[in-house]
Amino acid sequence: MQEYLDFAASHPMLSMVWLGLVAVIIYMTLMSKLTKVQIVPSQQAVLLINKQNAVVVDVRAAEEFRKGHIAGAINVPAAQLKANNLNLIEKYQDKPVILVCETGMTTSGVGRLLTKAGFNQVHALRGGMADWRTQNLPVTKR
Repeated sequence: MQEYLDFAASHPMLSMVWLGLVAVIIYMTLMSKLTKVQIVPSQQAVLLINKQNAVVVDVRAAEEFRKGHIAGAINVPAAQLKANNLNLIEKYQDKPVILVCETGMTTSGVGRLLTKAGFNQVHALRGGMADWRTQNLPVTKR
């Protein structure tokens, strides 16, 4: 134990960075356990779409959406959802909703907003459209 204290005293900046990383890891772990938004891989998303008629909500910008999206997806940009403009998707509150962005990083925050707004089954596509394309799953431009 004394070695750790000596190291911390000799390297205060490195010790603070290490403690910061530990705090971030603990925070992220707790948030992932406590959130109601489920992160789903592409295969599970396909099952939700086919078996439970899940609604796919693409939160990317309109120009990215036009370049290619999951068939049947609704485009509602993340900025619009963050401004609590949910009128396009309110009717899907009781259905499974799969949120999709380009890399899967934006959907967790948007998902938390939707669960607070009363959506019961919110899912986020792991890896986003990048992973969807990597797995050679169908993409449409219509």
